[in-house]
Order: sequence, then C-alpha cells, then structure tokens
Amino acid sequence: MSDEPIHQGKKTLTMVTCPACQTKVFIPSDLAPLTTTTCSSCGGRIMMPMHLRQFELRAVIGSGGMGKVYRAWDTVLHRMVAVKLMKAELAQEPKSLDNFYREARAAASLNHTNIGHIYNYDELDGRRYLVMELADQGSLDSLIEKHRLLNELKVLDIGIKISSALDMALKHNLLHRDLKPGNILFNLDHEPKLVDFGLARDVDAEDDPNEGIWGTPYYVAPEKVKHEKETFLSDMYSLGGTLYHALTGHVPFEAPKVEDVLSAHVYTPLTPPNQVEPEITQPTSDALMKVMAKNPADRYLSYDEFIMALESARSRLLVARTTAPTSEPPSHSKTSWWRR
Repeated sequence: MSDEPIHQGKKTLTMVTCPACQTKVFIPSDLAPLTTTTCSSCGGRIMMPMHLRQFELRAVIGSGGMGKVYRAWDTVLHRMVAVKLMKAELAQEPKSLDNFYREARAAASLNHTNIGHIYNYDELDGRRYLVMELADQGSLDSLIEKHRLLNELKVLDIGIKISSALDMALKHNLLHRDLKPGNILFNLDHEPKLVDFGLARDVDAEDDPNEGIWGTPYYVAPEKVKHEKETFLSDMYSLGGTLYHALTGHVPFEAPKVEDVLSAHVYTPLTPPNQVEPEITQPTSDALMKVMAKNPADRYLSYDEFIMALESARSRLLVARTTAPTSEPPSHSKTSWWRR
C-alpha cells in the first residue's frame, strides 16, 4: 500500500509495502509508475504503484504475451483485484486488440465458481486493461514445477471443477481453446480458476484453413494438428493432457522439436499414466487414457461423462486410502495439500 509522499532533506519518499516480506519501506517518489527497485528489508523487488482510475497497481503477479497482471487495490470498493494491463505496443495492433476484448467479453459472459470473473474492461491514456477476480496463489504450472508430482485426489478435484467450468462455457456456445496448466490459477482457498479466454471462440465459428495451430503444443488435440473440425472434445483432450502432466510430472509427449511433439499427438500411442508413475490408480489412469484418445469419437462424449469418471476414480481412491493401514499421522500443511 502506498501512502502520501514524505520529505527527507531534499528527497521526496513514498512508503510502499513489499509484497515479499510485507515490510513498509520508503522508495524515491520520482520513480516512474511500475518501475521496480530493491526492498531494503529482504532484498526482493518492490514497485512504484500506478493508478488506473480507482485501481492502484501494487505488484506484478504474472505475465504473458499480451501484457502483465498486477495485484491491485480497488480504492472504491476496498477489495484486492487483479489488473491485466495490455502492452502499450500491442494497442496499435487490431488483432491483439480483438483478442484482448474477446477475452474480456467471453469470460464476462460466464458465471461459474471455477472461472475467473471479469469485473471491468477499460482504457485510460491509450492503455487497455482488464480488472479481474484475484487468484494469486500460483498456477497449476508453477505447482508442477515446484513439486513435480501432485496429489492424485487434488488433481482429480481440479479436473472435476475445470470440466464443470468448460461445460458452462459450452452451454454458452464457447470453446476455450487454450487449456494448459498455466491457465489454471488458484485463490487463497485453493479453488482452481480457469482464466485466459483470449483464444476463445463460438462453437459454430468456421475454421480458417490458413490459421495456424493455436494453443500450447504439449496439450493440443490431434484433430487441431490435422486441421480438422475443432469441438469441445478438443478442449477436453487438452484438459486431459494437463491432468496427465500434473499426475506424472511429464507432458503427454516429449520431443526436442515442436513439430515432433505435434506429430506424436497424432501418431504416437500415449503411455498410460500408471505406467509412468505406478502409484496412480487404475481408474484415474483409465479416465485419462479415454479422454486423450486420438479419435474424438472415442473420448467421453460429454463433460458429464468425464466428470462421472473422475468422481468415480476419486471415490474409489478415497475408500482405498481410508481402509489402508498407515503408520503416519495425516498432515495438514500447505505443502502436503499438493504433494503426493
């Protein structure tokens, strides 16, 4: 939080709170907004706040091709939010502007617990920005990077909730088209939030034969690689690949070149998850193998079916863990919540 500047000799200082150690420190007031400097207490990076109407941007919490996401304080409603600030240079590109607006419009049309809510879309002094629900406790991608193997129950829970979110989008005639671990964020309550609808489009939209393969190569559905009709089953496949990565610590197909990864989605048989990590239960492994079938017709034909399979696997795992003898007391630490 920034306060009114104070004067110290000939210098004017502004007090801000370090996001890393929560210490209030003074930084020179002549720093440009969004400029970072070193915290005198912990050595972390602190930022000169920037004001966009009633929103005070305080710290960077993420970045991507379109811009950066900041933790911000809404000075009118007195709540923390996330503000996605578009890169200034992209504001002159019609396609980038269209994607940014599409993200706002698509997510704003959906009201679901596990979809990041959009509060506002605005522009000030040529800078476009989205104001969103804050989910700043990391992404599924960062959790995989930190722990490699995640708790099977937790992964199943994420799969159930994100499937429900995708089903809601489908009922509003939307495909997400960019399912990956980096687009699943978590809030303070560990609730997963599906974000980044920048590539979303209507189910009935015509495929452009000249369009490249949008999405992340490690999770893209085979039919997209082959430039065949894209449906909700393509999103389902990508979610399956995301869950596979979270459970095994490996993406479904690995290769030195992107072209080889894409080819593997089409031609290479998928190694069952429980052959990669034997601790994964058979029902969970079977569910992911089915949802990642090469032929879309061989996958679950609705999100309800996929959710039922994940819930069944989760129930059987809970029963097995409840009845199995253990010599260790249950742990409730934050780390054990995610780790296997």
